[in-house]
Amino acid sequence: MNPDQRGFYTLLKKEVMRFWAVLGQTVSAPVITALLYLLVFAQALSGRTIAGYEGLSYTQFLVPGLIMMTVIQNAFANTSSSLIQSKVMGNIVFTLMAPLGPLEWFGAYILAALVRSVLVAVAMLAVTLIFVRLPIEQPLALLAVFLLSAGSLAALGIIAGLWAQKFDQIAAFSNFIVTPLSFLSGVFYSVHALPAFWYTASHLNPFFYMIDGFRYGFFGTADMPIALSLAWITTFFAVVSAIAYWMLHTGYRMRK
Repeated sequence: MNPDQRGFYTLLKKEVMRFWAVLGQTVSAPVITALLYLLVFAQALSGRTIAGYEGLSYTQFLVPGLIMMTVIQNAFANTSSSLIQSKVMGNIVFTLMAPLGPLEWFGAYILAALVRSVLVAVAMLAVTLIFVRLPIEQPLALLAVFLLSAGSLAALGIIAGLWAQKFDQIAAFSNFIVTPLSFLSGVFYSVHALPAFWYTASHLNPFFYMIDGFRYGFFGTADMPIALSLAWITTFFAVVSAIAYWMLHTGYRMRK
C-alpha cells in the first residue's frame, strides 16, 4: 500500500468514526425529525389523492421524499461540518501534512458521507415500514439516484466547508440554500398541483430531480422521466465535484 492509499484509508476511517461516535445525533435525530414530519403530514392530509400516483396513499407518496430529503441534508452536513470544524479548531494542519492528494481527500470525504447516508436511509426505511409498506419497482434506478444525490450534496458540503471561515457561514449556506431547495423539491406534494410559475421554477431545482427520481425507484412512476432526472443529477454531481476537486487541489482557504 503506497502512502497515498494509506492516507486515504486513514482519512476515511477518521471521517466515519467522527459521526459513528455520536450516532444518536447523526442518525437517530434526523430519523426522529422525519418521523414527526410523517406523523403530522400523513394525519393532516390522509385521504388526499396525488395526481399521477393513482392507487398510492399519501403516506406512501410521502415516505420516499422524506428519506431522500433527510439523506441529502445529512450528506451535506457530514462534509461541511467536518471541514469547518477542522479549520476553526486548527487541526486541519495535521491532515495537510499527511501524504494526501486532492483525489484522496475528495474520495474519503465523499465515501464517508455515503456511509452516513446509507445508515440514515436504512434507519428511516426500517422505522417507516411500521406505518406503510413500500414496493421497490426499479432497484437499479433507486440505487443510482441515491448514490448520485448523496454524492452531490457531499461534494456541495466540501465546497461550503472550504468556502466558509466560521460556523455562521455554514449555517447560512444550509439555511438559505440547502434547506429551501430540499423543501421546495416536491417532498410533500406533486409538482403537477402547483401553479404554472412554480411548476416551471421547480424544474430548475436539482433537488426536485433527486426526490422525483428516488420516488420512481419505489413506484416505477414519477413526475418526470427517469432519464431526465438521472441526466440532471449526474450533471449536478459532475459540476459540484469539479468545483470541490479544484478547491482541494488549489488548497482554497485551507491554510488561512
